[in-house]
Formats: sequence, C-alpha cells, structure tokens
Amino acid sequence: MASPAADGPAADFPAADPGTAPAGRARHWAIRARLSSVLDGHLLAGGERFLDAHPFERGLWLVVAFAAGIVAWVALPTQTDWIALLLAALATALMALAWLNEARIPHVRLALFGLSIMFAAGTATVWIKSTLVGQPGIAGPSVVMLDGRVLERREEPAKGRARLLLLARLPEFADPVRVRVNLRQIKDAPAIVEGAQIRLRARLMPPAAPMLPGAYDFARTAWFDGLAATGTALGNVTVVRPSAQGATLRGLQRGLEDHVRAQLGGSPGTIAAALASGDRGAIAEADEDAMRDAGLTHLLSISGLHVSALVGAVYVLVARLLAAIPWIALRVRVPIAAALMGALAGIAYTLLTGAEVPTIRSCIGALLVLVALALGRDPLSLRMVAVGALVVMLFWPEAVLGPSFQMSFAAVIAIIAFHSAAPVRGFLTAEHHGPLVKLARNLILLLATGLVIELALMPIGLFHFHRAGIYGSLANVIAIPLTTFVTMPLIGLALLLDSLGFGAPAWWLAGKSLELLLALAHFVAARPGAVTMLPAVAPWTFMLFIAGMLWLALWTGKVRLWGALPASFSVAAMILTSTPDVLITGDGHHVGITGEGDDLIVLRMGRGDYMRDNLLELAGMEGDLRPMAEWSGARCSEDFCVVRLYRHGKRFKLLISRSRAYVDDMALAAACERADIVVADRRLPFSCRPKMLKADRVFLSKTSGLSINLATGKIRTVAETQGRHGWYRWPESGQLD
Repeated sequence: MASPAADGPAADFPAADPGTAPAGRARHWAIRARLSSVLDGHLLAGGERFLDAHPFERGLWLVVAFAAGIVAWVALPTQTDWIALLLAALATALMALAWLNEARIPHVRLALFGLSIMFAAGTATVWIKSTLVGQPGIAGPSVVMLDGRVLERREEPAKGRARLLLLARLPEFADPVRVRVNLRQIKDAPAIVEGAQIRLRARLMPPAAPMLPGAYDFARTAWFDGLAATGTALGNVTVVRPSAQGATLRGLQRGLEDHVRAQLGGSPGTIAAALASGDRGAIAEADEDAMRDAGLTHLLSISGLHVSALVGAVYVLVARLLAAIPWIALRVRVPIAAALMGALAGIAYTLLTGAEVPTIRSCIGALLVLVALALGRDPLSLRMVAVGALVVMLFWPEAVLGPSFQMSFAAVIAIIAFHSAAPVRGFLTAEHHGPLVKLARNLILLLATGLVIELALMPIGLFHFHRAGIYGSLANVIAIPLTTFVTMPLIGLALLLDSLGFGAPAWWLAGKSLELLLALAHFVAARPGAVTMLPAVAPWTFMLFIAGMLWLALWTGKVRLWGALPASFSVAAMILTSTPDVLITGDGHHVGITGEGDDLIVLRMGRGDYMRDNLLELAGMEGDLRPMAEWSGARCSEDFCVVRLYRHGKRFKLLISRSRAYVDDMALAAACERADIVVADRRLPFSCRPKMLKADRVFLSKTSGLSINLATGKIRTVAETQGRHGWYRWPESGQLD
C-alpha cells in the first residue's frame, strides 16, 4: 500500500539522496536553473539575436546611460533611493560579469555591464558635484547690510539696471557666499566693477523654488551655481575700496559692447552687441519677444551656430591662405595648422563672450570637429557629438536638465541622423542636371532639415517654456544663412576696419542686415497662429519623447522607426494635456482661474510682468489677466472672494482669502462648510473644513504651488517633484505652529 505522500504533487520529484545536499538547497538550485534557463532561452537570447542583427554604436548608448543616471538622481526623492539605485546598477554590472559569464550572449552581457556602469557613474557624478558645490539659500526674506567684493557685473540697459554678483558675508553662514544683487542705473557708479569692495543695503530673497508645477526651478540652478540669495540694492552704494584689477575679460567685453552700440544705434546695435560679445541685456523686450515667437531666439545667444561659424571661417581662410603659399604648404601640414588657428579663435571668442556653459559646450563641440578634421576623420558624426556631451556632463552634470543642453544637442543629433538616413543620402547623391536643379535640391534639403529640427525641438520648448513658434523652420531658412554668412562676417569686418578708421560702411551694411532680421522676426511673430501654448505637462511624457527620439537617431535601418511610436504617443499626450482649472502659488497669494474665456482670472494683479507671464504660460493661455473682483463669476468682499465654477456638468464653489484681517471663527467655519475648496495665504483654524481641499499656509508649506483639475480631481504639487534635495527647503517640525 502506497503512502499518501506518494500520490500527491511531491511524487513528481525524486526523493533526495541522504548523501547529497539537503532538499531545500536542491530545490533552490532547481529554481535557479529554471530561472537561468528562462532568461537565457527567452529574454536574453532574444536580446542577443536582436543586437546581433542590428549593428549599433556602443559608445552612443553609454553616454545616454550616463545622462539617464543624472536624471534618475534628480527624479528620485531621498538618499536611500539614490544608494539603492547605485547598488542596483552595480549589482547588474556584477551579474553581467559573473552570472552571465557562461551564457552565450556576449552582446547582452557587454550591454548590461556597460550601461549599468555608466548609469551608476552618471548618478555618482551629479551627487558628488551637488555635495561639493551645493550652496543652501538663506532662510527667508531679509534686509541686510552687505560688505562684499564684486565678482561679476552685467549690464542690462533694457531693464534700467546692472546685475552684480558679490562675494559677501551673511549672518547665516560661516564663510563668504555668493549673492546676486540688482542695482538700478540711477544708483550706479563707474567704480562699481569687478574687484571693487562695496557696501550696500539690500533686500535679499532665497533662491525661488518653482512657482507652480512645471515652472522654472531657479533654486536648483542657484544650488549648483553656489548662489545663496538674490535681491535688490536699497539706497546708495559705497565703494569701500576701488578695484585693483587691471584689464579683465569682462571689462574687455563691456568695452566691446559699448563700442558696437556706439557705432550702430537702435535695435540693430543691441543685437550686434549680443552677437559680438554675448550680452543680451540691451535688447528691447519687444524685439526679444518677436525673436522668441518667430523661433529665432537661438540667434541671440552665443551658441553652436556662432562658434561654429567663426571657427569654420577661420579654418577655411587659414587653410586657403597656407595652401596658396607653396613654401609653407610643402613644409607644414595645412589641416593641422588651420585647425589650430580655428581652435584659438573659438577659445578666444568663448572667453570674450563670457564663457557661459552653453558657449563652452559649443566650443568643446567645435574643437572636437577640428580634431576630427586634423586627423582626417568624419567631423559630423554622432560619435563626436557623444564625446562632446560626455565632456560637458562630467563637469556640468546639472546641464542635462536644462533646455539649453537639450535643445542644442537635439538639434545637432537631428541634423546628423536626418542626413545619414538612406533616403536623404540617396537624394544627395542622385544625379543633377544643371545648377538650377542643384540649387532647388539644396533649398529643399535646407527646408526639410529645418523642419526636422523644428519637430525635434518644439516638444522640448513646450515642456520648458510652455510656448513655441510654429513657423520657426520657415523663418530659420532665411535667418540662419543671413546671420551666418552676412551679418556676422560684416560685424567682424567692421571691427577689423575700425582699427584703421574705415569701419562705417561695414557697420551700415551690418545694420541693414539686422534690420532685415528684425523685420522677419516681427512679421513671422505677427502671423495668426504663429505661437502655440501648452500647459505644464507630466514629466513622464517628455521623457518618453526623448527616449523615442534617441531610438530614432541612434539606431540604423528600419528598426529605428520603432522610436516613432513612443515619440508620437508622447506628443499626443502633450497635445491632449488638459489645462488645470485652478492655479495656486506656494504662498497662497496668487490664484488663477482658467476656462473662462481667453483671459486668466486672478486674485491679485501683482507688480511687474514676472507673475503675469508665469501664470499665463503655465496655464497655456495667450490672453491677459483679469482681476477676480471685476469678474461676474465671483462675489468679493474686502476679506474673501466666493467663486462658482461649472466644469463637465459639475458645480464647484471656491472660497479665496483676500486679506489677513480677523474673521469670526463661527462665520468662517460655516463658509468653509459650504465651499469645495478654500485657499488662503494664512493659517486657517481647524474648524474650517471644506468638502475637497483646504489650501492654507500650513498645507501650502508642505506642497508649495498647486495646479488643480476639477473634473478629474487631480492635484499636482511642486513638492512632489523636489524630493529631499538640498535646493528645496522643507518646513521644519513646528515651524508654522
């Protein structure tokens, strides 16, 4: 008679031999063997076949993994998450070396090891830099006497001020810290320059966190720049000790700006100064807005276009000149000599224009191209772009999160990937019949390239700035050649002729070319539908777009088309992003109501354009602001506004505080009970219990800015995107009691 155990499921397994390992250990090894078989036979083997069938550049994806590590560190909230991320990446790399050592999957093994190591390296790089250079901001607004040394001075004539970067002592910090102060022109003095020791009374603010979800995070930028506070000078500035510095690059830059504006007046002069020295402070707001809406803002900042134009011009001129002299051409390697002169010109231009991170990045890219030319390699390859991106990320890992890095590299990658596609190569190598056909082909290719760049950059611009110019690709077809081949050479020629006293004709021609550029910008910006607006979108949609575009660009063959699926899906998700119904700033002082026509209904109008522009952009609206007290949908007293909204067949009632005057607790409790949402820039008593949300000072201190979608009940907060990084200040326990 068989035992009951022999008839059960255990009968399917052989009995363990007493002389072998215990049954538990045998079972463990059996599970491990089956898991290894599944991975090796299905997932890993399938991945191996895919990688073996589709050639790819390993180095490109390694750089992408490095960038992904940086983004992951910023996205994850706590130090525990960062440590777990590093351990997981390193464990994956060790698994690729050890556990997969016997598997016949060399491509997968190398991919897992390389991507994991580079991912961990990116995470460690940004974490280390944040720890070494991160500067906490001051606790709150304050008025203090500052004694400091001027590190940098930037002119902003269009705003009637100068911007000073000081190294000063503050009571909160043991060591001197960097402080940025705006100084009005009427309080300015010629002696306030780099190196001067000054004393002034200033109102300082901590670097601001995002006003609303999706807004610009100045606090993060200030953290990596070592900036503890920003503010405005009050009263006069005393120069304690004049600057002992001699000629400086910044002084030379200011002298160049003044010279250019003296030779060329009006708006053309301000743009010429920006092209020559990198200073955009004198450009009129109307001109800058027109350039932005026409998709031509990139022409105003010293970027890859300007550095490449200068370096390329110097390279070609030197190469032609040396090749024309047989004695030199026979004794000197012309490409190397031309590359050296082009590199010196690029470095000098970078230093002269302020050596900002975007300019340095462009200079690095231009230098890599020159190295490739000198070595006889292809200068326009994705491998060169990847090397340039890696160099930038090693020194400025935080740049990955900014629009400048993303847009500049996206544009270059789009150009190279587009021109390396088989249909485009076939179009370029096809036979042509005469100069007219060749000219038409070049124009078609230029327009198509501009369209590809615009398609690649528009979602990036919409994500960061919430607006984008629709006709940018068409405008750039004229603007880029005009700037590169006419305006910049004329400015350079005019500066050269000024040393001989004959620069006036060149300045006149340069002014006319800039007038044409401005006329183009204003014309395009004024066209109906020239600008599209988009409210703040979820970060995952943007990351999905970037992933899809990288897949499109970095693979070859038909497999690259798979990237169009996530990219298209993310663009559709962006387009379908619903506008939030209610916007509330982190201090509760400003409230915006959307969906009531073209204008944004606001609780307070605010002072200046900063609040206005941010509220409209984050709401994805092109209209203007309308005071809530003048809107028919609200009933306002001196202390509160009662707002009634109708969304998707539902009625919502909002109670919004307008003052901090005392209100009877019983009356306030009754009003709160009838409201769905209560908003206040002060602390409300416990008895105030609305149906949906009480966004008072205590609640907002934990969430910061809010955006609310009434139909779905979705609430997005600034705090949910910040985590426990050093640049975001969370309220301490009992701070608001």
